[in-house]
Amino acid sequence: MSRQQDPIRVMVVDDHPMWRDAVARDLAEAGLDVVATAGDGEQAVRRAKATMPDVLVLDLNLPAKPGVQVCKEVVAANPALRVLVLSASGEHADVLEAVKSGATGYLLKSASTEELLDAVRRTAVGDPVFTPGLAGLVLGEYRRLASDPGPATGGGGEPGAPRLTDRETEVLRLVAKGLSYKQIAERLVISHRTVQNHVQNTLGKLQLHNRVELVRYAIERGLDDE
Repeated sequence: MSRQQDPIRVMVVDDHPMWRDAVARDLAEAGLDVVATAGDGEQAVRRAKATMPDVLVLDLNLPAKPGVQVCKEVVAANPALRVLVLSASGEHADVLEAVKSGATGYLLKSASTEELLDAVRRTAVGDPVFTPGLAGLVLGEYRRLASDPGPATGGGGEPGAPRLTDRETEVLRLVAKGLSYKQIAERLVISHRTVQNHVQNTLGKLQLHNRVELVRYAIERGLDDE
């Protein structure tokens, strides 16, 4: 079978050479195009601008420039770039900071090679990908959006708070788990178009623009409420 698309262009950034090389090798052996690697933050920004990868696999703990700053700079320079954080830290504050800096997904280094490959492929098409325990934070926020009579931060619950239907909530729970529209359609036995419509309706209610913003918003709300 011939490929319909060019291989995903990936750059790997980590300050541990053995880990960096191993991740790059795994990605290349799976058919992805590893266009560059970098071992510190400043090198990462320069090489990302020079090679224009589709996905940047980024560690947060870097010398010369921290990963969150790298994320901000490369996304500002190339808004089409997707950043998948691959970190040893599952601390909520680190996740929040990464997402606020523009990361599309956040995976722990305890993930398997298959999980990493799947995460890179989904990140490339804009799907928010999170380690399951972190996705739970998003699910909790979706449930609040569906049931709260008013914003948690406001006084007395103003009218006009987002009210999600049962089906919208169901779709969003699956989005939060990282499923694609196609997978959600198959799971719920509805059409791809119907899934898109539910997501678009929810984005409209929340006044957001895309799925990444939706997950980012949910994580920020969920973490800030803790």
